[in-house]
Amino acid sequence: MPQVAITLAEGRTPEQIRALLHAVHTAVQRTTDARPDHIRVVVHQVPRSHWSTGDVTLTEADAAGTGPAGPAIDAHHGRDTSRRPADAQQEEQS
Repeated sequence: MPQVAITLAEGRTPEQIRALLHAVHTAVQRTTDARPDHIRVVVHQVPRSHWSTGDVTLTEADAAGTGPAGPAIDAHHGRDTSRRPADAQQEEQS
């Protein structure tokens, strides 16, 4: 009975989480030949302020514009809240 646990920083839409659950379930079924009703997939979402790398939380990295690749999504409003580095903003303004 395969069980997969995935931990993500908060910020994905319900549609993204559902697509992830489906894709992982499909991959596990295809590669293990397990019965669909025996496959368990759990997604744990962690607040960005509770996840750090190099003693910098994801929230702090987002604010500094040094967060992980891809946009940070405001979980309450579904808006892109990522910040671009100052030099990228200056290049656009030139």
